[in-house]
Amino acid sequence: MRLWSLHPRYLDPQGLVAVWREGLLAQAVLAGRTRGYTRHPQLERFRERPDAIGAYLHAIAAEARSRGYRFDESKLPPLRRRRRLEVTEGQLRYEWKHLKAKLRVRSAEWHRRTRGVALPEPHPLFAVIAGPVAPWERR
Repeated sequence: MRLWSLHPRYLDPQGLVAVWREGLLAQAVLAGRTRGYTRHPQLERFRERPDAIGAYLHAIAAEARSRGYRFDESKLPPLRRRRRLEVTEGQLRYEWKHLKAKLRVRSAEWHRRTRGVALPEPHPLFAVIAGPVAPWERR
């Protein structure tokens, strides 16, 4: 499971579909509707604010719509006013390096598109703060 902290605009089609599916799984886990993945470290930042996963998924769905995809948004709760979560610059840089490595292998076109980006914008749910890679990140 990878719930990217970076803006979904950087994800290739395969990555966008994957984060949608993984986000829906995270939503089910946080709501107690499944037994699997309950201790997954990617969920730590959403545990204190389980409603935030809905806002996270709304931004993924918005990116999908902008590309002409039709994700089933009926699976999402109504979008409420949201308070942003924090992500460290170190975490964002780590994820960017991780995504660039994936894109290099599976999508040369998307890798080229991101060539000039030193530090990506965060997902709209996140505000960037100074700091290292998150302690929950498996490296």
